[in-house]
Amino acid sequence: MAPSHVLKCCQRVLAWVPVVFIALVVAWSYYAYVVELCVFTISSTAEKVVYLVIFHLSFVMFVWSYGKTIFTSPASPSNEFCLSKADKEQYEKEERPESQQEILRRAAKDLPIYTTTASRAIRYCDRCQLIKPDRCHHCSACDICVLKMDHHCPWVNNCVGFSNYKFFLLFLMYSLLYCLFVAATVLQYFIKFWTNELPDTHAKFHVLFLFFVAAMFFISILSLFSYHCWLVGKNRSTIETFRAPTFRNGPDKNGFSLGCSKNLREVFGDEKKYWLLPIFTSLGDGCNFPTRLVIMDPEQLTVSSQNEPAKSSGANQPFPTRPLSESKNRLLASDSQWVESGPEDENVKSGRLHHDISDDLIILFMSGGVSFFLLFCLFKPERSLGTVWSQVEENLHCKVRCL
Repeated sequence: MAPSHVLKCCQRVLAWVPVVFIALVVAWSYYAYVVELCVFTISSTAEKVVYLVIFHLSFVMFVWSYGKTIFTSPASPSNEFCLSKADKEQYEKEERPESQQEILRRAAKDLPIYTTTASRAIRYCDRCQLIKPDRCHHCSACDICVLKMDHHCPWVNNCVGFSNYKFFLLFLMYSLLYCLFVAATVLQYFIKFWTNELPDTHAKFHVLFLFFVAAMFFISILSLFSYHCWLVGKNRSTIETFRAPTFRNGPDKNGFSLGCSKNLREVFGDEKKYWLLPIFTSLGDGCNFPTRLVIMDPEQLTVSSQNEPAKSSGANQPFPTRPLSESKNRLLASDSQWVESGPEDENVKSGRLHHDISDDLIILFMSGGVSFFLLFCLFKPERSLGTVWSQVEENLHCKVRCL
């Protein structure tokens, strides 16, 4: 049997196979489009120039964002989440889970941690020997704890998390636009070669195959990009979609959602001029996140009526202590927050449910409208993009008004 380090080396080498495959496909698509299509097939000089300028813009942004997604190291928890040497030794000596949890509670009392396991235990990684911050998970492929981990993507051979989630979204967007532009501009020459209007040359194979590859990747990426747009709008990770984070008051899949606009700013930052550039502008440090729930600590506050939620934080009305990540984050500076103090009032619950459903429907309609627009442009490139977009926008407004 081969030594373990040899197996790990083989795994690391094989992990780059999907990345190398994508790189080869992209390199071939560049050759096929620039040389075989624009140089040998297209006769109009003006058409060549326009196609090459737009193609290289989309190509550069696609490669840039893809490279940033691959080579940006996943962010790990800071040293403050590691147990001290004494606590670590005591934790390893203890055999009872109750005693181990007591050690973890004592070590985590000053940390900005507001989520637990489903069994209300402190989230601790035995592999990395640290207390997991909120939204942090251990990646078995990278063998580290990753801040705000979304998933491990084999196509980039990296974990998608706090440090590169913006880059991953831009990679999906620019790859989508790249495939759309290639397929839309190649389509007319694809038809001419297919119907033998153009003579058979060595460019025929490249043009025919280029259209099929671009269309195939476009359709496959479209669903993934639409799904992650929905995740950003709801401020969830892929992991949190399947397993809701557990707060003191129980699981809440929308616990980190601050509204669509602020959720977008949390990923892309405050300065819109950098949104479309693969430059890190995400807000926060990845270890603590603002929540829309003001978690009540029963040991610090006595509420006279458990059925009446607090309405404001005025000086004459008691208000539960805010988490540090919430009170200090500027995303929440001017908004009133939800308070849970026992059983919720039915009117509040029904209003909150209607708000969540409306947000889901709006984001779903927007994603569906964009998807329809891109598909329409792919198969109907001769239509005016402005006319198509006006029709889609009008349909979206009608759907939103129906809510």
